[in-house]
Amino acid sequence: MNKTCLNFYQKAMKQLRLLFSLILFLFITSCDKEKSDDNTTPTPDPNVNPPAITDYTLTEAFPALKFDKPVELTSPDDGTNRIFVVAQNGKIHVFPNLTTASEAPVFLNLSPKVATGGELGLLGLAFHPDYKTNGYFYVNYTRGNPLTTVISRFKVSAAEPNVADPNSEQILLTYAQPYSNHNGGKLAFGNDGYLYIASGDGGSGGDPQNNAQNLQKLLGKILRIDVNAPSGNLSYAIPTDNPYKGNTEGFREEIYAYGLRNPWRFSFDRPTGTLWAGDVGQGNIEEISIIKKGSNYGWKIREGNTCFGTANCDLTGLEEPIWSYPQNTENGRSITGGYVSHDKNLTGLEGKYIYGDYVSGNIWALTFNGNQTVTNELITKAADNISSFGEDSQQGLYILGYSSGKIYKFTSKQ
Repeated sequence: MNKTCLNFYQKAMKQLRLLFSLILFLFITSCDKEKSDDNTTPTPDPNVNPPAITDYTLTEAFPALKFDKPVELTSPDDGTNRIFVVAQNGKIHVFPNLTTASEAPVFLNLSPKVATGGELGLLGLAFHPDYKTNGYFYVNYTRGNPLTTVISRFKVSAAEPNVADPNSEQILLTYAQPYSNHNGGKLAFGNDGYLYIASGDGGSGGDPQNNAQNLQKLLGKILRIDVNAPSGNLSYAIPTDNPYKGNTEGFREEIYAYGLRNPWRFSFDRPTGTLWAGDVGQGNIEEISIIKKGSNYGWKIREGNTCFGTANCDLTGLEEPIWSYPQNTENGRSITGGYVSHDKNLTGLEGKYIYGDYVSGNIWALTFNGNQTVTNELITKAADNISSFGEDSQQGLYILGYSSGKIYKFTSKQ
C-alpha cells in the first residue's frame, strides 16, 4: 500500500471510530432518558450513608392519575412492570409503572356485582404466582341481598393483557356478613403458594356474636386455602398443615389464625415469609401482629394488649401484638397495615415495617429484632386518609390516599 492510500485509510478509520462513538453515546443517553421515567428501582451505592428516617417525605408517584377511593395497589410478577389499583366502587385499573403515566384504563369492572359504601366494596386483589402462564387473579368483594363476602377467581382476556374476562368468574368461597362493617378484605399469596384471606369479625361494635373466638365461623380470622387443587365439592383444597384440618369438632378447616377484630391490610415479608397484620381496635388500642399458624390474637377477650370490657380476661395462650398504640389525637384511631420495606430507593427504611394510621395520616417505621420491637419512629404525616400501602413487582413501596385518590411514594429530602 502506498503512503497516500495509507493516510487516506487511517483518516477514514478514525472518522468511522468517531462516528461509531457518537452513535453509541446517543443510544445510551436515549436509554437513560427512558429509564428516568420508569419507577424501576436502582441498586443503591453501598458507599453512601442511607438517609435518616426523618429525611423522607411523600411525593406523588403518578401525578397525572387519580382514583375513586383506592384501597389496594399491587402488581403481577409477569415481567410487564404494570401497576393495578383497586377502587372500592368495584373497578380495577391498570397502567404502566411510569411516573409519566397519564391514563389508567379499567382492567375489570365489578361495580354491578359489588355492594359498596362505608366499609363495603371491592376490597382485595391478588395475582396468582403463575399469573404469567395461567392469567388467574383473585378478588375479595361484598355483595348484597343478603350481605355476603365473595372470594372469586377471574382470568385475563386471551386477546388483550390489559383487560380481564368479566365472564370468567369462578366463586371459590362465600360467607355471610351480619353487619356492614369490619370486612377485612385483603388477599395475598404466601411464600408457600397458598392464598391467605383476611376476614373481619362481622361488624357492629364489640363483636356481639363473638365471631372472632368461634372456630366454627370464618369471621375474625386469617384464612388459608389451596387454589391449585379443587377438592370434593370445594373449588379449593385445605392445606395439609392447616391447624384444624381433619378436626371432628366442626371447626372451619380454612382457619389459619383467629381472634382478630378487623385486620385492615396484611403483607408478607418475602425474604422471610413472615406474615404481618394491622388490626383495627375498638375504641382504645390499635395493634400490629405477626400472624402465626393456629394462634389466637385475643379479640374480644382483649383489645390490643389490654382486657376488653367486662369479658373474661384469661390471657392464657393468647399471642401478644408486636406493637400497639393508644387511640388519641396525636397517634390516630384506625391502623393501616403496611409492608416490611425492601424498596431499593429507600435504603434508610430497609428491613423496617412501614405502616400508618387512616385518621391521623401518621406513617411510622417499626424496627424489630425477631418478635421484639426495637424502635417505632414517625417518618412523616400524610395530608390524606391512608387507606393502604402497596408494592410493585420490584418491591417498590407506595401509599394510597383514600380522600384525594392519589398514589404517593417516599422520596429523600437529601
